[in-house]
Amino acid sequence: MKTFPIGGVHPSANKLSSAKAIEVLPLPEVVTIPLAQHIGAPAVAKVAKGDKVLTGQLIAEAGSFMSANIHSPISGTVTAVDLVANGQGLRQMMITIKREGDDWAEGIDRSETLVKECRLSAQEIIDRIKQAGIVGMGGATFPTHVKLSIPAGKKAECVIINGVECEPYLTSDHRVMLEHGEELVVGVTILMKAVGVEKAYIGIESNKPDAIAHLRKIVAAYKGIEVVPLQVRYPQGGEKQLIAAVTGRQVPPPPALPIDVGAVVCNASTTYAVYQAVQKGMPLIQRVVTITGKSLREPKNLLTRMGTPVSTLIAAAGGLPENTGKVINGGPMMGRAMVNLDSPVTKGCSGITVMSEHDARRRVATQCIKCAKCVAACPMGLEPYYLSKMTQKKNWDEIEARMITSCIECGCCQSTCPAYLPLLDWIRLGKQTTMGRIRARAAAAAPKK
Repeated sequence: MKTFPIGGVHPSANKLSSAKAIEVLPLPEVVTIPLAQHIGAPAVAKVAKGDKVLTGQLIAEAGSFMSANIHSPISGTVTAVDLVANGQGLRQMMITIKREGDDWAEGIDRSETLVKECRLSAQEIIDRIKQAGIVGMGGATFPTHVKLSIPAGKKAECVIINGVECEPYLTSDHRVMLEHGEELVVGVTILMKAVGVEKAYIGIESNKPDAIAHLRKIVAAYKGIEVVPLQVRYPQGGEKQLIAAVTGRQVPPPPALPIDVGAVVCNASTTYAVYQAVQKGMPLIQRVVTITGKSLREPKNLLTRMGTPVSTLIAAAGGLPENTGKVINGGPMMGRAMVNLDSPVTKGCSGITVMSEHDARRRVATQCIKCAKCVAACPMGLEPYYLSKMTQKKNWDEIEARMITSCIECGCCQSTCPAYLPLLDWIRLGKQTTMGRIRARAAAAAPKK
């Protein structure tokens, strides 16, 4: 069975909600919609306080090519366009809407009728995806229309659908594959048409045999689509790791991209959203979110409107347990700890993980014993202990030379460290600093207007 070539770990899966069917969360009374829910420039608000909006109406327009439109997830009145604290306590610009009924914008097909045939051209497909504000829903939030716009001189050879969902606890993609498999496969054909390829792969880890069997049955009626079972190994859902596992090709270090080896990768939930956008005219205003944790009364997979407070999802799962030590936006390996539970669900929020005080407690860090476990675990072939140390010493030139920008922030290094060193924390800081230095150099070298 296929997998990626180096590194990786095997954390406990803890897929507590994998058998829980998707439930529709009741509509929130108030939503807050961040203007930056994606990689790139924030969207620009097109509404003001006092404006009436409909569900699915454009409320913020992409601020550049590397940006994404944002649509209202409810109908009602805009009560504010102002700075609001996000999950990490940082204030960012958001649109606040108070719900009034559930009236929808025109042109959106909310029926469950499967629409297989797509008569749009490749460019029309990409334009419709852009209009709908589709971004990567596995967490990276890269604007999908940008990913599908193949640069001059490059050629796509295959589409790879990421159904791995290797992050512990999270099961939203799993449920989408099981409950919306037909729509997902039509979405695959739309992506194939958009980038002009005749071959697509759906990569799924072998711990989801029901999804593998279900999608294999569906794709049998479609030409050029193959379901590829993969070994269970974290972080197999990383874009570069998935490409290596499925095709055997290695994406070179940054600034190289998957298209440099002929691959276009889309998350399973993103592919379903592409189907909805292209075939139904549905913008990205809702998504499936896993709310999970060992102490939660009832872990669930909830179809949630964007902007819904995280606290509402926790309440739907039985409330916050008394022994809660940490709430994470995402999973325990790559997620971010939250300090504000009234912050909203966004396009990249695939799950909320509630951890007990015992599970969330960090061990006291000691001294590095030079065991190199972090090196063996790194799926990118980096030296995490060295990058961490050089970041602490602010040796920015050295960490850039040692390819810190190749780090995918998977957390394998930190999870294996017997000295309990906060390797990922330091490497994230070093990577952010290095990326800032690279951008500053590029800006300084750019022709002055």
